[in-house]
Amino acid sequence: MINLPKLANADISGKKVLVRMDLDVDEDFSRIDFAKDTLKYLIQNNAKIIVLGHKGRPEGSISSSLSLRYLLEPLEKTVEKKVIFVENFKTYDFSQGEVFLLENLRFDSREESNDTDFTHELASLGDFYVNEAFAVCHREHASIVGLPKVLPHAAGLRLGKEIEILSAVLENPKRPIVAVISGVKEDKMDRIASIVDKVDKVLVGGRLPLYYGDDNPNPDKLILARLLPDKEDITIHSIEVFIKEIGRAKTIIVAGVPGKYEDEGHRQGTKAVFEAVANSSAFKILGGGDAEAAITLLGLNDKFDWISVGGGAMLEFLAKGTLPGIEVLVQV
Repeated sequence: MINLPKLANADISGKKVLVRMDLDVDEDFSRIDFAKDTLKYLIQNNAKIIVLGHKGRPEGSISSSLSLRYLLEPLEKTVEKKVIFVENFKTYDFSQGEVFLLENLRFDSREESNDTDFTHELASLGDFYVNEAFAVCHREHASIVGLPKVLPHAAGLRLGKEIEILSAVLENPKRPIVAVISGVKEDKMDRIASIVDKVDKVLVGGRLPLYYGDDNPNPDKLILARLLPDKEDITIHSIEVFIKEIGRAKTIIVAGVPGKYEDEGHRQGTKAVFEAVANSSAFKILGGGDAEAAITLLGLNDKFDWISVGGGAMLEFLAKGTLPGIEVLVQV
């Protein structure tokens, strides 16, 4: 088990705390709500909170469509306090107020390049750093791996629980382990390759089977779905095969959605597969924005043992047993 520095052991009373959160959200604000316990703990300990985050990939350019200003209201609902939006932290006076939200960090290209000067500019705003952004812990960015090197730090309460549960899946899983991995991006094939030796079966849906073509590199473990002619959902036969494997599982890992669930005409695969997972007696975890949105739509949230805030980060952690944003918290 990774021995993360705990927030409960930190002296944060009356201090300015930089909290890196998962803010790359649209209409689903559950990632903000997942940080509620951490934010409430900081408030109860009289800390001044400065929330950091990003949205999208503006590549160092300012874009009104990627501004974090729209998160003021959901963040205020979570902390039950007024939140002040800070467009330019370099010129802002943080003496007035208790909770602040900084503009999209990726509007400055130095965030993604993990620039030392940018790290120190951010660090100068606070006395302590908390990572509550598991979904981007696989990114070596300034606000993820830079800040813990220059500030006292701890893991957020949700992040700590995330690592505890995923570590248990790695260290003492109930078998068979079945991973249901879907998506539209070809790079997810690398995620599948990285965990295939740790699981018993991988059920591959979405557009991913197309990238394999006729070449299944591991037919004993990989079950590639067949797709409908329009490629927007998996076939009934594939649904039946997936459900059969799910029925045998003792641990189920879900990342991504089998079909275009947001279109009712292409929801059958996602609905049938996710309901089979939800009704299974296996220990089941799910990660990724699309998968989370799908189970919300289907009313299945409470059927899962754990909902990870990041699909890609979850799979990378399960493959490697750690992430850059986790390692730095422990090592520094």
